[in-house]
Amino acid sequence: VIGKGMSPPRKILIPPEKIAMGWRQKRRPGAGLYNLGSTCYLNVILQCLTYTPPLANYLLSRQHSRFCHQQGFCMMCIMEDHVRKVLYSSATAIRPRAVIRDLRFIGEFKPDLPGDAYEFLRCTLSAMHRACLGGSSDLDNSSQGTTIIHQIFRGILRSRITCLSCTTVSDFYVAFMDILLKIKGASSLSIALENFVTPREMDWRKRFKCNECKKKAAASKRVTIHREPRVLTVCLGRADERTSRKISQVVAYPEYLDLRPYMSDTAGEPLLYSLYAVVVHSGHTCLEGHFFCYTKASNGQWYKMNDVTVDSCGIHTVLEQQAYLLFYAR
Repeated sequence: VIGKGMSPPRKILIPPEKIAMGWRQKRRPGAGLYNLGSTCYLNVILQCLTYTPPLANYLLSRQHSRFCHQQGFCMMCIMEDHVRKVLYSSATAIRPRAVIRDLRFIGEFKPDLPGDAYEFLRCTLSAMHRACLGGSSDLDNSSQGTTIIHQIFRGILRSRITCLSCTTVSDFYVAFMDILLKIKGASSLSIALENFVTPREMDWRKRFKCNECKKKAAASKRVTIHREPRVLTVCLGRADERTSRKISQVVAYPEYLDLRPYMSDTAGEPLLYSLYAVVVHSGHTCLEGHFFCYTKASNGQWYKMNDVTVDSCGIHTVLEQQAYLLFYAR
């Protein structure tokens, strides 16, 4: 087996033992968020990140801003300020003005144009990760993976390619911050994950050059989760690849998920995750409609967060949604 893409970090930016997965303080849910144009897509992501316990613990401790030397835009400082405002505010709703003001630094978003929640999540985490690095370009890739953002959300996928001519196996490793699943024909999250890790024959146009045969050969590829993240984010791909129409089918998802069957090493203890946030898209097409979310607050209670409104609800309501994004924590 040949392995590529795994090397230990030379420097650890945040020691893993400093990451607290449970809430350090229990409190009632925080404020709702005003929709400032077409900003429901960013409101749901801000709320889901606010109720991500290890991230909220870190942001509330102000460990970043105390040592931040960033001039101008810093997504970590913005999120620190935002999370404090949401969780400590006596107001029922607040305006996420700083995020809107700096939207152009986060990604290609405009406050008056609809955006995609999944894209905004990826761009926000990327901007937070860059802020943690603070412009230090001398770090190796593995060391860059030890920021608080990567320590929480990052996992490793293994692609195992088997040459069908001589059966030589080659392993390649790549980091991931979320998993995008195809849901066509999948009635549940477990079926979609099963499909994700099922071996596939590689496209003949992308023929694999085997190191053993020294020639391009037919090959099969199997992707598995090699190193699990502390927080697993799953996107249920609701845009049809061919027509771009929205796939509205119901995909059942559990409150507790065992990731073990989808790992490179399927033997061993269960890898249990607990659902803590769900993003829902309502609307007939992917290009229009509305985003709202469900989050589990530090008091253990679930809440529906729909822009300015924050209403308590039960887990059964949470599990009956046409989910778009699912957030699970170890």
